[in-house]
Amino acid sequence: MKTLILITLLLMFITEGQFSMAQTEIDPSQLPKKISSSDSLPVLNESADLNAFLTYAAINNPDLKAAYYRWTAAMEKISQARSLPDPLFNYGYFIRSVETRVGPQRHRFEIRQTIPWFGKLKAQGTVAEQEANALWENYEAVKLGLFYAVKKIYYELAYLNRALLVMNENVQLLIYLENVLLSKYRSGIAPHSSLIKAQVELDKLQDRLNSLKDLQKPVRAQMNSVLNRDTDAPIPEVQEIKLDTIRFTDAQLVDSLVRNNPQLKSSKFRMNLEKETIRLAKQNYIPDISLGLEYIDIGEALNPNIIDSGKDAFVAKVGINLPIWFGRNKAAVSEAKARYISAKEFQANQRNELVGRLEVVLYQFREAKRKLNLYGGLLLPRAEQALNVTQSAFESGKVDFLDLIDSQRTYLEFELALERARSDYMQRLAELEMLTGKEISKGGS
Repeated sequence: MKTLILITLLLMFITEGQFSMAQTEIDPSQLPKKISSSDSLPVLNESADLNAFLTYAAINNPDLKAAYYRWTAAMEKISQARSLPDPLFNYGYFIRSVETRVGPQRHRFEIRQTIPWFGKLKAQGTVAEQEANALWENYEAVKLGLFYAVKKIYYELAYLNRALLVMNENVQLLIYLENVLLSKYRSGIAPHSSLIKAQVELDKLQDRLNSLKDLQKPVRAQMNSVLNRDTDAPIPEVQEIKLDTIRFTDAQLVDSLVRNNPQLKSSKFRMNLEKETIRLAKQNYIPDISLGLEYIDIGEALNPNIIDSGKDAFVAKVGINLPIWFGRNKAAVSEAKARYISAKEFQANQRNELVGRLEVVLYQFREAKRKLNLYGGLLLPRAEQALNVTQSAFESGKVDFLDLIDSQRTYLEFELALERARSDYMQRLAELEMLTGKEISKGGS
C-alpha cells in the first residue's frame, strides 16, 4: 500500500514539476518596469520634447495598458495549463449498512487523481506559451503603433506652427505693400484697381491664416486623445523640426520588417500554437491514468470475538479513461490542422501586405526628401530673390502690382511646401520605423 502511495505522489511530482517553468521567448529587459503610474508622468511644458510625449503615452495610454494586461493574463495561463487537474474526493454514507464478517460498513472516503499521459501537460503548456508570446508581440505592435501616432501628430503640430509663422510673415508683408500702394493711390501714381487687388489678396491670406489656426484645435485634441488626457488640455507649441539624416537600403528595410515586425512575429507564434495544437489533439487517442485510494470505515462486528473485528479497509485503485469516440477525436485533429493552415496562410498574406505597405511608405519618404531638396535648396532661394527684386522694382514704380503679387504668392507657396515636406519626411520616417520594428540608423543634420 505504501508503495502505491509513493508511486502516485512521485508521478504527480514529475508531471507537475517537470514543466512548471514558463519558457517564453521574452527578454526580461524589455519588460516595462511600471505600466501605470500617474506620479511618473512627465510634465508637458514648453521645454517638453518628443521623448516627453512618447514617455507620457507609454505610461498613460489605455490601449497599451490593455495590451500589456492581456499578455500578463496569458502568462498566468501557462502554469495552469501545465498543472494536474484537481484531485477528486468522494464520500459515501451507507444508508443501510452492509454487514461484513468483520463488521458493518458505515462510510467510504476516496481520493482520486487523474494523471494525463506523458507529454499532454507539456503540449498544453507549450500552447499557452505560444499564446503568451503572440500577445507580447501584440503589445509591442500596439506600442510601436502608439509611438507612430504620437510622432505623426507631433510633426503635424510642428508643421502648423511653422506654417502659421510663414503665413504671419506674408500677411505682414502684404499689409506693408498695401500701405505703400495706398500712398501711391493717394498720390495718383497707382490705380484704384491695384489697391482693391491688394486688399483681396490680403483677405485671402488672412482666411488661410485663420484656417491654420482653427486646424490646431483638432490636431491638439488628437494628441490629447492618444495621451489619454482631457481634449482641451494644453499642448505646448512644437518647435522647428530637426531633420535626421538616415542610412539604409531597401533590402535592409525589408529584411528588418521580416525579422522584427511584431505583427509578423505574433502571427508566427500563433502559427506555432496551432501546430502544437495538432500534436495535442492527436494525444486524445491516448488514455489518461487515474490513481486513487479508498478508505472504508467499518464498525464493530456483531460477534466481538471475530478476528479483525471493526478493522477498517483500504482499497488501492487504478483506472484509465476509454477514448473510444474516434470520430470526435479525428474531427479534433482535422480542426487543428485546418486552423494551422489558416494561421500559416494568414501570416503569408500579412507579410505580403506589410511589404507592400513598406514600398508605398518608401516612395512617400523619397518624395518628401526630393521636395526638401527641391524647395529648400533650389526653388525657395530663387523665389525669395525674385520677390526681393520685384518688391524693389514695384516701390520704384518699374513693375506692376500684379507682378509683385505673383512673386509673393509663389514665395509663400514654396515656403509652405518646404514646411510640409519637412513634416512629411519625419512622419514617413516614423512609419518606416513602426513597420521595421526598430529605430533606423540616424545622424543629425
